[in-house]
Amino acid sequence: MTAAEPSPPGDSLGDGAAGMALLPFERARTDDPAAVAVAHQWAKRMTTGTVAAHPDLASLFRGAPAVAFALHTSGQPAYARALDSLDEHIVTLTRYRLQAAHDRIDEGRLPAVREFDLISGLTGIGAYLLHRDRHSQLLREVLAYLVRLTEPVQVDGDTLPGWWSAAPPADRPAEDWPGGHGNLGLAHGAAGPLALLATAMRHGTTVPGQEAAMATIGQWFDRCRVGAGRAAWWPGRITLAEQRTGVITQDGPQRPSWCYGTPGQARAQQLAALALGDLQRRQQAEDAFAGCVTDDRQLVLLRDNSLCHGFAGLVLAAWRAAADAAPGNELAVVVPRLRTRLEQRLHIEGSPDSGGLLEGEAGTRLAGHTVDTDQPEATQWDLCLLLSG
Repeated sequence: MTAAEPSPPGDSLGDGAAGMALLPFERARTDDPAAVAVAHQWAKRMTTGTVAAHPDLASLFRGAPAVAFALHTSGQPAYARALDSLDEHIVTLTRYRLQAAHDRIDEGRLPAVREFDLISGLTGIGAYLLHRDRHSQLLREVLAYLVRLTEPVQVDGDTLPGWWSAAPPADRPAEDWPGGHGNLGLAHGAAGPLALLATAMRHGTTVPGQEAAMATIGQWFDRCRVGAGRAAWWPGRITLAEQRTGVITQDGPQRPSWCYGTPGQARAQQLAALALGDLQRRQQAEDAFAGCVTDDRQLVLLRDNSLCHGFAGLVLAAWRAAADAAPGNELAVVVPRLRTRLEQRLHIEGSPDSGGLLEGEAGTRLAGHTVDTDQPEATQWDLCLLLSG
């Protein structure tokens, strides 16, 4: 970070102190009681400055939900009062955002991605509520909204998924995306709601229409899938023309990242299959994941070692998927090789330049620590990525 660049806010889970605290919190929980003191210093850092609670700013990765997620992950009773205070703000902002979302649906308008996605939207807030496990009714209200989100919308003669965005992807020129886009990623697309609906169901929290909503998203993934078995892949985003024809014109698989690629997409579908008892979808997801992580043509597309875009996210998602995979699936054998490959990459290339969770050293080290410790039941932090299941 240069002197001209602003420091990330402490209440950021993505690149600030809230996200960086997760590694010492995890160490304190799993194998290093001495890390509690270090973790407490990070807790102070994330709460020293302003903690955003305005509905336009706060999300799982920024503000009150981000800080509360990190503090709850620590498992430390000392943070109970702070969590109770944060929860008051989170309940208020969640109800505000739910009302705005339902008003938008009632008016027949398409959503902005940040209304529903994991990083900025109600899926992320729902992940926090599931993590906190104290606001079951509010979580059900979020799930009920996601069920409504799967209802199709009529726009200029086209029948579009309810999560279709009229805007182009944030990093793409509008002229290349006439009619907006459909997002399949775990971070910003339909895989996020699918993973939350599935994870909540696996933990016993359901609402009317939940199974049908998951099936609707799953059918859209089937429509967008290219290839089958170990050769299957999904695009990160599709155009209106691709939605209309059902023909994906993109050249081939994108980079196998957590945020947009096969690791996140396949894990979300695996979770849905486990929740619904859908053996066919489970096999398809696990086969596609195994094909991805054993295909050097895809792995070479990863340009860094970060959690969000890079190799660490791939390793973590594969570890989670392997733990839930059907007997005989190749993922369990591949994960140790992927972990070794990550260490080799870090030795040659070094850690990411920043210190944050999503794109920095904290996330890379945390993913490695989690896989090495290999305690799936003890680990809670990666619910913020909707990987834990």
